[in-house]
Amino acid sequence: MAGVLLVLVVVALVLGFLVWAARRVRRRAGGGSLMNPFDEIWHPIAHHARLTVEVQDELPAPAPLPGDDPPSGSTDHR
Repeated sequence: MAGVLLVLVVVALVLGFLVWAARRVRRRAGGGSLMNPFDEIWHPIAHHARLTVEVQDELPAPAPLPGDDPPSGSTDHR
């Protein structure tokens, strides 16, 4: 009986930690590195979307094409 109770306590602690970690990650708005392995296993679409956003964040902005208007706030008045 004591062994079953110990297993239940351990499972409850692990689940409590996962809930705490998920809330902390959501509050920090990013830093999904803690939950990435779980998303990769149980929610692969969310994992793929997060990887896509991270790659797009690292890409440089496209260079302006000839004939494009200067960006707003630019002091270039040709």
